[in-house]
Amino acid sequence: MFPMTPIAAALALFLCASAVAATNDNGTTPRSLLAQAKGLPADFEEHFFDVPLAVRVERDQQFLGEAMIVLSKDDRVTLLEFTDVGDTQIPAVEREAWAAYLQQGAPLGACQSNCPEQLIALHYNLQSSLLSIATENAERDSAAARYYELPENGSTGLIVRNQLNLNGGQDQDLGGRYGLEASSSLGNWTQRLNLQLARLGDPDDTLYHAVHELFAQRELPGTFLRLGYFTPGSDGLTRQLRTFGASPDTAVGLMYGSSDSLAVNSPTPSVYPIYVTANRQASVEIYRNGLLLNTQAVAAGLQTLDTRPLPGGIYEVEVRLIEDGQITSTTQELVYKPTNWRNHDERWRYSLFAGQESKLLSNWDEQASGDTTAGAALNYLLHPRVILGLSARQIQGKQQYGSSIDWNLLDSTSLYANVYQTEEHGTGMDLQAMYNYGSGSLFATHNRSWLDTTNTYETLPDGTRVRQRNVFIGQTSSSSLALNHRLNSKNSFNARVSYSEGNVSGTALDLGWSQRTVLFGSDGNWRFSVFDRPGSYSSGDARNRGVDLSVSIALGGPGEQWSGSLGTRTSRDGGRDNNGSLSYRKTLQDHLLQSVSVTALADTYGVGLSGMTNFQNDLVNGDAFLQRSSFNGDYTGGLNLDSTVAVGGQRVVMTSQQQTAGAGMIIDVETDLDEIALRADDLSGGSATLRPGRNYVPLTAYKNSSVSFDFEGNHTPSASIQPARARYHLNKGGVDYRKITVSRTFTVLGRLLDPQGLPLKGHHVINHASRGVTEVDGFFSMEMNASAPTLEVRRGENLLCQFRLDTANARSENNVLMIGDLRCSADTLAENLHTSEKAG
Repeated sequence: MFPMTPIAAALALFLCASAVAATNDNGTTPRSLLAQAKGLPADFEEHFFDVPLAVRVERDQQFLGEAMIVLSKDDRVTLLEFTDVGDTQIPAVEREAWAAYLQQGAPLGACQSNCPEQLIALHYNLQSSLLSIATENAERDSAAARYYELPENGSTGLIVRNQLNLNGGQDQDLGGRYGLEASSSLGNWTQRLNLQLARLGDPDDTLYHAVHELFAQRELPGTFLRLGYFTPGSDGLTRQLRTFGASPDTAVGLMYGSSDSLAVNSPTPSVYPIYVTANRQASVEIYRNGLLLNTQAVAAGLQTLDTRPLPGGIYEVEVRLIEDGQITSTTQELVYKPTNWRNHDERWRYSLFAGQESKLLSNWDEQASGDTTAGAALNYLLHPRVILGLSARQIQGKQQYGSSIDWNLLDSTSLYANVYQTEEHGTGMDLQAMYNYGSGSLFATHNRSWLDTTNTYETLPDGTRVRQRNVFIGQTSSSSLALNHRLNSKNSFNARVSYSEGNVSGTALDLGWSQRTVLFGSDGNWRFSVFDRPGSYSSGDARNRGVDLSVSIALGGPGEQWSGSLGTRTSRDGGRDNNGSLSYRKTLQDHLLQSVSVTALADTYGVGLSGMTNFQNDLVNGDAFLQRSSFNGDYTGGLNLDSTVAVGGQRVVMTSQQQTAGAGMIIDVETDLDEIALRADDLSGGSATLRPGRNYVPLTAYKNSSVSFDFEGNHTPSASIQPARARYHLNKGGVDYRKITVSRTFTVLGRLLDPQGLPLKGHHVINHASRGVTEVDGFFSMEMNASAPTLEVRRGENLLCQFRLDTANARSENNVLMIGDLRCSADTLAENLHTSEKAG
């Protein structure tokens, strides 16, 4: 930071007071700095030029940020840093471009050559402390762009996600799946590959393999084009349509449809605001189904939360108010952000495909091959609250038709209906209706569909895995009515009644009551439920009736939780099965194991055990579980692994980071510090922790943005990060590469003198870590790289002198190095830099 001197502050007040009396000798032509300063006292003038000044910066009359600058009498401005950009609406990428231009020193007035960002002129007003940037876009339509531009020269890269799932047990064959999902970028085309290997653990012991995707796709403003081998779907529609019977298999052909991949998604607030009332300065955490969605700071008093960063949809969230590190209130709130049609002027959404059904490296007998396949699906915006859908396609030689209506009758009521028909199968239906009221919601459904359990396997009591004995092929139907009601802030009630026909027939009833409370001085909750469900093989084909009481308490240390349950249900032979369980779960920090849990249960048959853990390191993440059955004592277990390999910039990295945004960046961190943790923040959303060595950061595809680097935590070391940010613009599948250096630094305090011993003001003092400007009396302070204690002094574009500091003999206090006086003369430009001269 470069604080404004008291004299400079007084001068600003003087200029404001004299603004009325000021005249413009050149009419509408901006006056030079010397002309604007004409008439100022000499003492004020020397404190205005060549010293750090706090100013406001605007671009085309739009606020760009608060900044520290240096003005010179030759009408040049040099940016030192932006100090506050919290209220600007200008993208960070554009601000960084202006910062890079102004930090080199730029002439005021009309831009004559090498004009960046369509610059026309720069002007500084001494009276208002305003630096104005005028560009060619000053009077153009400022409407936000509808689509992101693709990278000018395209992008390259490869991202491969590997998934391994294993399951098996005592007297049971090992089964599992390996999945490979790869996306790459070449120019402005994206390539996709999806390969699956599976062993189902059936008696045939067959290793199944198939390629589901192998295509290239080009994103265009509002549309996409896909060529190659793919599974036809409804990509590009706002509302998906269901079908009856066989699902589309892989085909070789082309697909074309509408696309939102390049659409600019402007965050929108919730229709109904969410309020909190804090007694003190506090923070708010917003959770959905136990997952943290957002956190934000709030001031004391009644505040509305910023709901724009929250996902679209209609859903409940838990809002926790945290004051002085303690949760002082918890409330349930409704986020109402219906996913509406983005542009009402474009009422059609569509998806078209045509090709030939084909199998590529596949040994699945059920997969079709050789027939022609084609289809079309459409959405039409009849009204802002009504979306109609229609689809027709040919799959495995059969015609499939579908229609739908999505109708938001009121802000609290919505209806979705989907009717579809397929040759040799009949007619199906999917009906959903939802009503939200102040204290809860009511949800009704009805559907008729086609079920085929030919490839469903079950495990017999002796551990043998066989094809399910009650194979069902035919139509099924199900109707349900569910109620969720919040009695008060701590109690809630839910009920669901359903009726089904087909593979499972009968009526089911579930009732539940939940309460949040304090037990043994700790936060806890309990739930009581009653159920009566249709019979199945696991209940001896008798109706499954019972009750269940479960309690969960946050006992023990941080991250620990105990829970238990007692209940009764129908046993495997149709009798009573009284049961109970006790579970312990612990969440770990900075450990390979992210969480561990152990459960012991007892029922009519005996004692069962189960354990589960989630783990993650730099290379892989996953989970594993092990269970012992109380019925027959057999052990079963499973293992899930997930890892990503990224290639870009002639570098390769393996990481456990989840790939969610479509692109990424490989980052090498070099440092002279023993232990360091950095934070990489994608300004388009998302973040990652960086460690010394090779790292990977997921980035948002298509957006022209940047990722910034800073130290993790509140206690930052004395060190500098170079560069502090990196720009990117990548297609989906693109991977960029950057190297950043973290160097230990210390603060240097000194004074710059000329050969005669007079102070030099307004000179730029530069090293690898930072730069500073000497004050009127020649003093300066700045950060310096501990491994390269060198300084260079510049005036404008001229290099005046250089120094290598003798840090071993200089006086140091609290990581501040007192280097005394430095005499700047031409002989310090010699190849062997002079040690700083101490002048008392």
